[in-house]
Amino acid sequence: MIDLFCGAGGLSLGFDRAGFQTVSAFDNWQPAVETYRANLGDHVQRVAITRDLDISCPTVIVGGPPCQGFSSAGMRRANDARNSLVGEFSRLIARVRPAAFIFENVEGFLTGARGDFVLELLEPLIEAGYRIHLRKINAAHFGVPQHRKRVIAIGGLGWEPSFPEATHAAFGAPGAHLANGMRSCATPTLADSLADLPPASCNGNESFTDHAIQLLSDEDSRRAKLLEQGQTMRDLPEELWHESYRKRAFRRVMDGTPTERRGGAPADVRRLRADEPSKAITGGVLREFIHPTEDRPLTLRECATLQTFSADFQFQGSVSEKAQLIGNAVPPLLAQRIAESLRQDLASLRPTRAPGALLSFVPTLAIGMSPALEEVTHRVKRRFMSGAKQKVLQLWD
Repeated sequence: MIDLFCGAGGLSLGFDRAGFQTVSAFDNWQPAVETYRANLGDHVQRVAITRDLDISCPTVIVGGPPCQGFSSAGMRRANDARNSLVGEFSRLIARVRPAAFIFENVEGFLTGARGDFVLELLEPLIEAGYRIHLRKINAAHFGVPQHRKRVIAIGGLGWEPSFPEATHAAFGAPGAHLANGMRSCATPTLADSLADLPPASCNGNESFTDHAIQLLSDEDSRRAKLLEQGQTMRDLPEELWHESYRKRAFRRVMDGTPTERRGGAPADVRRLRADEPSKAITGGVLREFIHPTEDRPLTLRECATLQTFSADFQFQGSVSEKAQLIGNAVPPLLAQRIAESLRQDLASLRPTRAPGALLSFVPTLAIGMSPALEEVTHRVKRRFMSGAKQKVLQLWD
């Protein structure tokens, strides 16, 4: 396997656990390269990743091109230079032609630039002969203790890969019906996942690195003390709202959006619930989430644990760089579930002369779609799933 845009190494770690050998990994961010090298080996290189990257042909190429250009966690910039890395990723695979590939990204990838990035991923690969599943998933349905919605593409060169089945039920979130057969296997809660960690302190813990408490300002402490589990900034008195939140809360009102279509501002600060999986861990987690029962942010180690990194995994860099590494990572447990399914496929692989195709497209886990997602879905249908193939899409809508 080769890991492109490897970050902290979540994909590599999960694939290693499933029996794959990672022969090369690449990233262009020094803290990521240092973290990967400290935990997974010297086969990582710091390099700009383009379609012309000099690599040998492995069995599998995996990767998650940087997503900030279309991440819902930040401002969307359709002309962000990092967005073009999706095309570099797909064209590199089309040139090298591994037996299979795995692509991972944020859910905003689907609607960024009105679907241009989806087409930029799929067109070179389908033309090269890959038969692909492209689906939104919730990592909680695979045992990861957080509601983390991501887009996964799995492709086989001239053969039809499986898409891993949900292993856990995480009710109360879109897509819970996908795990109806696994009702007895509930996704671990936040409390379950953090139970084995020692108490956090301001001075940290010698046995558990990155388990120090980040102190809150006086005003943030007031906010934390008032929030009950599951409550967010909107549940606080308006005088305690962040100014940035206040602007976002009224932005749609000023735009004239009808009340029934207005979703309101992002949650901003939130106290997590102990009895549910966590909300998605992001690079901004230290300022976004309050511990369920203590008036403090989560520690970096708690965040890494919710991302299913082991307690001995060491992150390199400053506090903010470590938070970014953790938040950007593919949870190793999710990567392992995908890798186990792919390994079974490869063990019985029978390549055919079938042309490249989009085998399935699952753009949402909810019942309805936003207008933007509907537009993208129609573009994908028209471009890749005409005629009889459209029936496959309808089964998954």
